[in-house]
Amino acid sequence: MSEQAKETQFEISGMTCSACAVRIEKGLKKVEGVENASVNLALEKAAVQFNPEKVKQEDIFEKVENLGYKVVTEKAELAITGMTCAACSARIEKGLKKMDGISDANVNLALERADVVYNPSAVSPADLIKRVEKLGYGAALRTEEVAGEEQDHREREIERQKGKFTFALILSLPLLWAMAGHFSFTSFLYVPEMFMNPWVQLALAAPVQFIIGRQFYTGAYKALRNGSANMDVLVALGTSAAFFYSLYLSIRSIGSGGHSVNLYFETSAVLITLIILGKLFEAKAKGRSSEAIKKLMNLQAKTARVIRNGEETEIPLESVMPGDILAVKPGEKIPADGMILEGRTAVDESMITGESVPADKEPGDSVIGATINKNGFIKVQAAKVGKDTALAQIIKVVEDAQGSKAPIQRLADKISGIFVPIVVGIAAVVFLIWYLWADPGNFAEALEKLIAVLVIACPCALGLATPTSIMAGSGRAAEYGILFKGGEHLERTHRITTVVLDKTGTITNGKPVLTDVLTEMDETEFLAMAGAAEKQSEHPLAEAITAGIKARNIIMKEAEEFEAIPGYGIKAVVAGKKLLIGTRRLLGADSIDFSPAEADLETLESQGKTAMLAAIDGHFAGIIAVADTIKDTSAEAIARLKEMGLEVIMMTGDNKATAEAIGREAGVDAVISEVLPEGKAEEVKKLQKQGKIVAMVGDGINDAPALAVADIGMAIGTGTDVAMEAADITLIRGDLRSISDAIYMSRKTISNIRQNLFWAFGYNTLGIPFAALGLLAPWLAGAAMAFSSVSVVLNALRLQRVKL
Repeated sequence: MSEQAKETQFEISGMTCSACAVRIEKGLKKVEGVENASVNLALEKAAVQFNPEKVKQEDIFEKVENLGYKVVTEKAELAITGMTCAACSARIEKGLKKMDGISDANVNLALERADVVYNPSAVSPADLIKRVEKLGYGAALRTEEVAGEEQDHREREIERQKGKFTFALILSLPLLWAMAGHFSFTSFLYVPEMFMNPWVQLALAAPVQFIIGRQFYTGAYKALRNGSANMDVLVALGTSAAFFYSLYLSIRSIGSGGHSVNLYFETSAVLITLIILGKLFEAKAKGRSSEAIKKLMNLQAKTARVIRNGEETEIPLESVMPGDILAVKPGEKIPADGMILEGRTAVDESMITGESVPADKEPGDSVIGATINKNGFIKVQAAKVGKDTALAQIIKVVEDAQGSKAPIQRLADKISGIFVPIVVGIAAVVFLIWYLWADPGNFAEALEKLIAVLVIACPCALGLATPTSIMAGSGRAAEYGILFKGGEHLERTHRITTVVLDKTGTITNGKPVLTDVLTEMDETEFLAMAGAAEKQSEHPLAEAITAGIKARNIIMKEAEEFEAIPGYGIKAVVAGKKLLIGTRRLLGADSIDFSPAEADLETLESQGKTAMLAAIDGHFAGIIAVADTIKDTSAEAIARLKEMGLEVIMMTGDNKATAEAIGREAGVDAVISEVLPEGKAEEVKKLQKQGKIVAMVGDGINDAPALAVADIGMAIGTGTDVAMEAADITLIRGDLRSISDAIYMSRKTISNIRQNLFWAFGYNTLGIPFAALGLLAPWLAGAAMAFSSVSVVLNALRLQRVKL
């Protein structure tokens, strides 16, 4: 092994025999920079020696994935304390990524959280915490308890900042009063003689500088010790320069018998006071940005009534186990996902489905935890509890989305990582220009410009610009049943140009229903006989017919004989009469003339309906048509997508005539028909090759490959878990109008992020020259800096008021 080489070990899953191990070994050895690789099949581990200057650890993992195997990684969520600006989050992220065994690390300043993907063979969560602590910050594994404590931590932080601000304000006001008396236009103000005394000013400013401002010194020391710089460095440098220069002037004034009017104690004290005020506003605003999570968590029941050993006991929700029998009274929340064993009721599921009408439930029906039992006593057997419930999964998706990083944030991260050293350099140059050329020898004037530049340039707004918008946007979308799985999906969605809709279960209801009955005999009598025969069949079309007849309150007769003929239809004897229902071939085999109905048959079939012929005692009796009808909202949803400038395509395995009939009714731009399940992904790829940004919307297992291939995959939440797993966005409510809502929310969020970044960049770009030219007093620069952070967060919070 060469001197530069490093060794990494990691677990591999998916190997079945020694040939797999050999294949991985050979593949890894071919990677440039890999000096040696050894794969152990029994231990399912690989040991790789590599030159980090030529190849990264992520490239090694990617090679294993490309060979068709999986590198075993785990994800740790850390709650981080002590971050003050974007430079802090960038430093922690950079520090974590440098560790061996780390695949990815994402630090969110707004959420005060780090998501780390790591190799459990090389590093442990304890190592991650040590690393963060070594960088000068606090860290703890984000368990459910820690997540619950985060709100308390934020509230305590707000109270602390309130106390600090009040203390600093009381001490700073006399200094501000004394400063106001220096200006010619405020000369009429009475200023107590005592406030002009340099030692009184020192006594007032010192506690602000070293007690309230201690956090900036601590943060700056930790940052510099680790070879980087952050907001604390700028604040500590700027306020210290003002304070110690004033202290120097105060000492020089001893014995002069007069008051020095050129002190800058008020500059340092007022700056710190304003920055603390900004931090207070920021903490309050950041707390509001996670309202969506709080609302979702508040939906959960706190306790459950469990029947164990024949006794009913009320226990905390966390103590419910799968298989427990839960007693739920009218008006109570259902504690866990499960199945009704006893009782009938209506359940308000609007928090999940968006459907305002309560769903009728009876024994055997499934129920969702946190939904409300409206009017009947029921016993429910718990199936999924805790983290496995539907609501817990929704909360997890929203948390992950809020904690993830959008690609647009990378630019801000790169800039904030180098921003502070550049600002310190600019401030030093400004000082020299003023001291040597602009106002030669005037140290106080040059120092004032240096302080203003240092303070105006704090990169707080830059670090908050993107994550606060992602939090607010994804949270607001979740309130409308739209779950973005990550910030990158929230960003990419606004670029969509083409929406591909699966037909069955997406545009349509997914269940055939009785649509048309054409007969010359009494319709009720005709349906009573047809129902008698069809209710004996298990075919989906038969179920649709009998359900339609029941809905018309027609009492079906009983069949005396019944026979199902696969591919043709059914034969039955009802009330002594021979009944045939089925295809043309079925009636043709009995030489029954149905030619007068041919035109009606073709009309119905052109509308995408399945039409069945019926004959009684050898004579044609009528037509029954069944169809998978489109959802009530589909046409409106598609029209809305087209209004947004999007191309809408329907894709289905149905024959061309049926597909085009439904496409016309739904109002899509184009129809792709007769597509086999495995061909859907290929059709999406064809559209992508034409330069289109494609969103695929589906609900079934056969849609999963296409959902994964599409630029954005949207799963209808009423569909299968497989489809939802493969998708980037889950539309919980099963309403196609949610597609346009998701795209609209993405557009609003990206617009909001751009506004924030424009403000953050623009503020620094304009602020630094203004400060350098002497157009901003240091205290005004401090107020502007505090305002910039608060304004960015408040702008992001506007997303919480977006109406969909």
